[in-house]
Parts: sequence; structure tokens; C-alpha cells
Amino acid sequence: MPRHSLPALLAAAAMPLVIAATPAPTYSVAQSIAGPDGSWDYARADDDGSHVYVARSNAVTVLDVTTGAVSSLGNVQRGHAVVPLPGGKLLVTSGTDGTVRLFDTGSGTESASIPVGKKPDAAILDATMTHAFVMNADSGTVSVIDLAAAKVTKTIKVSPALEYAAFGSDGTLFINNEDKDEIDTVDVTRGAAGQTIALPGCKAPTGLGYDKAHDRLIASCANGKAAIVDAHKRQLTALVDIGSGPDAVIMDEARGLAFIPCGKDGILDILALTGVAVTHVGVVKTEVGARTGALDPKTGSIYLPTAKFGAPATAGGRPVMLPGSFHVLVLKRA
Repeated sequence: MPRHSLPALLAAAAMPLVIAATPAPTYSVAQSIAGPDGSWDYARADDDGSHVYVARSNAVTVLDVTTGAVSSLGNVQRGHAVVPLPGGKLLVTSGTDGTVRLFDTGSGTESASIPVGKKPDAAILDATMTHAFVMNADSGTVSVIDLAAAKVTKTIKVSPALEYAAFGSDGTLFINNEDKDEIDTVDVTRGAAGQTIALPGCKAPTGLGYDKAHDRLIASCANGKAAIVDAHKRQLTALVDIGSGPDAVIMDEARGLAFIPCGKDGILDILALTGVAVTHVGVVKTEVGARTGALDPKTGSIYLPTAKFGAPATAGGRPVMLPGSFHVLVLKRA
């Protein structure tokens, strides 16, 4: 072994340790799959990544990931959320008629139509996957559904304008409130609303994700921000710049990432969850209108429903969806 002088050794020890930064993940649009006309809202993939489901205006669009085949399932009135259930079942919120529909994914038959509140929007399952929690946007309530019995067992009063929700590790239900620029909390054991979390600098939060590894929430805000919240302290800790027109936060905890599709700008923002702070690590060009989506948990591929749009029918109105233009973008990691 070569000998070194003491000054040389001390100088070497004083040099800063340089650690190479982890390369930002690269995603690109690999495919576009056409589907039937109509509006859409939330999308979800099943746990084995074999199918992607998109809640539509009057049905559910089903994409077979392996073959690329597209089909329709069920009958709803302005579908908002679609949630795969154990045993080959599917839960869909039907906004116009205030019901939740349960379908068999194999036959497409409806097994239950459950009355809930006004304009049921988002829906998620508890950790046991035995109960569904449905956010009734206009009623400002949460309907708790016993899935085995196919009936509402509890209605929890919260506040109108409820959007997407997430469960924390302590069992608290966190819900975005679009009108109040806050996150509402619910103690599901007591069946009562709890402390609210103010989101200064975040306007009209809609999408919400929970980062279990760091006990934090990520809310997508209409004013081009992602709000980062300490779930334990019930406190906003940071705002991260994103695009405009987001409506979902797609969590990929296995890969330490969160994705926020921003429909007005036509981009997908990528956030890294692996550090002490949430950091913005990438942007993917998608299409205008792509504001919700689903993650294939096995491959990490992302599915974004969207369409092509023309000029508004009336001044100041929304752009008009062009006939025959609905499709699902498939984004894959390089």
C-alpha cells in the first residue's frame, strides 16, 4: 500500500463527498387507443394491471391492457368514479341520479343500485376493502357502504364541494374541499368530521394522493400548484409548481413517484417522493384535456383519457368535444 503524508490525508478528508443525483425518470406517449364518444372522469386500473376502467357519461369504458381491446360495461348517469372491488366486481358512482352501482366485470350485469347523496363523485375503499366511502359533492356528506350487504350503513356530514379523498395511516379520511380551499378530515370510527386543514396558496383542490412512506398528502390545485401536507401535523408544508387544469394525483409509491395530469396545459408533471421534500423532477407533453388517469401498478405505465376539442359553442363556454375523438394515451417509462 502506498504511503501518504499527513497533510495530504487531511486535505483528502476535508474534500466534500460528491453523490451523483438520481436521474429523473423519463416517460413518453407510446400509444393512443380510441374509445367511444362521451365525457369522462376518474380512471382506475385493477391490481393485476390487466384492465383499465374509465368512468364515462353513461357507462364504463374497459380497456384490456394485453390486447388493447375496448368495450363498454354497465349503465350509469354521468359516471364519476370507478373502483375495482375484490371478487371481480366494480363500483361506479352515478352522479345525476345519486346512486352507486355495483357491476360484475365478467358479465357486465348490475348487482346493486344503492341510493347515496346528491352528486356522488369520488369513491375509495378502506384498508380492509370491505367498505366504500363515497363523497357526495352537493350534499356535503360521505356515504359509507357495506359492500357485502350492498347498502349504506352510515352517512357522515362534512361540507359541500367534496372532491377526491385518501386514507391516512392512522385511519383518518382526508377529503379535498374545492370551494373552501382546504382538506376536510373525517374520523370514520366516530362517524364525524374533524379538524380542517387550510391550504393557503392552493385554489380549488381536486386530486389527492397519500404518500404512506412519509405520512404526507399531495393535493392538485387549479392555480398551478401541488399542495404538500404533513398528515400527522395537519399542516401545509410546501407548494410545488405544476401545470394548469389538474384533476387527479396518480400515486406510484413502489417507484417513489406521483403524477399530476394537467388538462389545460396538456402536460403530466412528475414529482419525486423519495426525499425529505417532494420535488418536481419531470414534465411529459401529453394532450389538452388529459386531466385524470390510472396507473398500472405492475409495469408503471400510465393511462390518460382525453379527446380533441373545437371552439366553444357559445362565447365564454367550454370547448366542444369533437365527435369520434375520445382516446386513451398510454405513457411508458423509458
